[in-house]
Amino acid sequence: MSYAIPSVRALRASDESARDLAAKVGRFLLVMLGLTIMAVGLVTAVLPGHLGLPILVVGLMIVLRNSFKARRRFVGIQRAHPKMVFPLRRLMRREPEIAAVFWQQMLRMEKVVLPGRYRFARRLRRFLHPRRRGSIFAR
Repeated sequence: MSYAIPSVRALRASDESARDLAAKVGRFLLVMLGLTIMAVGLVTAVLPGHLGLPILVVGLMIVLRNSFKARRRFVGIQRAHPKMVFPLRRLMRREPEIAAVFWQQMLRMEKVVLPGRYRFARRLRRFLHPRRRGSIFAR
């Protein structure tokens, strides 16, 4: 009986291919999970309440971290439509500015939906934060 140790090179080739296959399968499963979370986010975005956008952002983050094609497409969309993608990018930062993004989106939707005399958010902001007289930016 021989206690010979097999060559390290012989083990390394099969381990690398197994690791590569496991990594590809893992990335595929994470992309599927991210797409599922994004679908749930789209459905809940239509419902009352503001829960859909954060769920959508979480799904998008999972997909973008694990898919090279999705990342390339996202960058292309970002270059083509920067105003549409900017709120998502702000929410995907390490310390997202959730209140600022919510306020900006509310102002945009108000501008699209309501005529000028019925818009209340802009007047509310000006009432709560009046301009200071000593400021160089006050006009």
